[in-house]
Amino acid sequence: MSTRDTTIPVGRWRNLGIIAHVDAGKTTLTERLLYKTGTIHRTGEVHDGATTTDHMELERERGITIGAAAVRANWTPEGGLPHRLTLIDTPGHIDFAIEVERSLRVLDGAVVVFSGVAGVQPQSETVWHQARRHGVPLMAFVNKMDRPGADFDATLVQMREKLGANPWVVAQPVIDGEHIVGLVDLVAERTWLFDEKGTPVITPWSADERAAHANARAELIAAIADKDDDLAELWLAEKPVDAEALTAALRRGTLAGLGQPVLPGSAFRNVGIEPLLDAFVAYLPSPLDRPSVVGHTDHGDIQVAPDAAAPLAALVFKVVNQSHGPLAFVRVYSGRLHVGDAVWRSGSERTQRVGRLAVVRADDTEAVESAEAGDIVAIMGWKDVATGETLADTHHHVRLETIQAQPAVLSWRLSPERSADLLKLGNGLARLAQEDPSFRVSTDPETGETLVWGMGELHLEVMVERLRREWGVQVRTGSPRVAYQETPARPSGPVEGKLAKQTGGSGQFARVVLSVSPVEGDANRYEDRTTGGVIPKQFQSSVQKGAEQALLEGPRGYPVVGAEVLVLDGQAHAVDSNEAAFHRAAQIAVRSALEATGTVLLEPVMRVSVSAPGVAVGDVLGDLQRRGGQIVNLTDKQERTEIEADVPLAQLDGYSTTLRSLSQGRASATVAFHAYRPATVQEARKQA
Repeated sequence: MSTRDTTIPVGRWRNLGIIAHVDAGKTTLTERLLYKTGTIHRTGEVHDGATTTDHMELERERGITIGAAAVRANWTPEGGLPHRLTLIDTPGHIDFAIEVERSLRVLDGAVVVFSGVAGVQPQSETVWHQARRHGVPLMAFVNKMDRPGADFDATLVQMREKLGANPWVVAQPVIDGEHIVGLVDLVAERTWLFDEKGTPVITPWSADERAAHANARAELIAAIADKDDDLAELWLAEKPVDAEALTAALRRGTLAGLGQPVLPGSAFRNVGIEPLLDAFVAYLPSPLDRPSVVGHTDHGDIQVAPDAAAPLAALVFKVVNQSHGPLAFVRVYSGRLHVGDAVWRSGSERTQRVGRLAVVRADDTEAVESAEAGDIVAIMGWKDVATGETLADTHHHVRLETIQAQPAVLSWRLSPERSADLLKLGNGLARLAQEDPSFRVSTDPETGETLVWGMGELHLEVMVERLRREWGVQVRTGSPRVAYQETPARPSGPVEGKLAKQTGGSGQFARVVLSVSPVEGDANRYEDRTTGGVIPKQFQSSVQKGAEQALLEGPRGYPVVGAEVLVLDGQAHAVDSNEAAFHRAAQIAVRSALEATGTVLLEPVMRVSVSAPGVAVGDVLGDLQRRGGQIVNLTDKQERTEIEADVPLAQLDGYSTTLRSLSQGRASATVAFHAYRPATVQEARKQA
């Protein structure tokens, strides 16, 4: 089946992500979805390194997803019309959270995959809240219902308690012994049973089955009627609620974020895949169902609606360097994009011609001539494009909200084993930083060594391994370094920054008066409160850029966050003032203000989630507390205990080795960035 069908209208498109905690079965599920839609003709397994979306050699070796992969497929529900699906399989490991973030930024809906055995795990919570923050309608698939210990009802309870979710059970599992063999469809009043090959047999309910499932269906209708006036009217009038009315109410509630349809299944055993595909079509939005996005122009903010006839507005959400050249993945929000078009790029503020367009199936591409509002495509051959850039009509410049990466929390020192590889190392690091906004490269100002910053050890390990494989560079790594931050300790009051140089010809003159104060959150704020043109309009952007650059390194040598800069006064000279002078004066003023306020050192605190056998719990808790950890939650689960604690990253060196020793190898842990908090007195003194 072709991955591209131009006869399917936009209203029957579904752009959706598959998100979950690591090892919940996302990639196996994606593989089964592609097989059932006819996009691939045989399924590969994660443990064999043969799946479609985990196409990178490193992904197949490690059995994890590292980069989000997009695939296109078509699906026709029984008795319905064909729909086009764009599926994005995302990583489950916290170190690759940027892949989930940028996918959710451009997708219209998502299915969250939970393990029926493990339930709601730490990264499940992270991706759930990421999706909610972006306003993405959600549904859930409780996977691994073929495993011993799987508990569908317990997972629903955890969804309510841990996620604040409102799960609507649209299908219940049919269990034979310990394995799931089918689904009871509470909406369409029918039963799906699957044979050993995963082939379904669908039968309408008999009178006895209708009576047996009446209470469960009534509970579902009541839960949705509580959120939907049209269904409530039917329900209260005690009129029959047919599948069509219930599906329509479920769709309205899902799109509004009032609840989440939930289905059980087993991706590995091919149980529940067809009902899930039907649910994508029935409950998740098309691009036309999503609200307009905000665009920024020189004349103010505008609403960018999903209209193919409007001026172009598209967002570059991912850049990949493949063997056949760079790919810039683009979500088109309005207008059309054609091969040969000249488009305006917000990153470089210039126009560039679109040479080639393609739809992508993991590492394969299929050339297309155009894309329109709602499409996700790739532009081929642009070497300097960056994640977060807006592409717009050359006559209607608009900037969409960019993609925000979490702050890097750990760095390694890197050096090539052979000096002849220095250039290759630089090129490789530049390409990796272009692909991944959460990975950055800097230079140690004292030693001149190269520093790479990432989200954790696994993130940096993968980047170093990619340098070796893709660029042929063998590197040495130095000791880890924690990414600290600073924030102003108190308000500064007005502080002057002045530059006055006379050199005989035109000189350098600028005066800037500003204040710096701490504010809530980790974002910096800037406001120009000057009046009367004391700082001429042509120099105001230079003042802002100078202030922002000064905040990149505070008095302790770390980036400054949570600071508000208010520009209060200034002075210019008719001849000697220029952009560079005001840029420098603003830097001087901000640095002087930070010296006056003093700064508080902030350190990254990690949420450590440990699953430990009962006999090791005491030792594990004691070790976490010795590391300065604060215990957040303890949950007993039969023979094991789930422990959640917040621990400073600087105290986690060697933790995995210690944990294995304390538990005789029986405990496991995941570590995720939680927040920046004021460093302990001892740590602050150490970093002073």
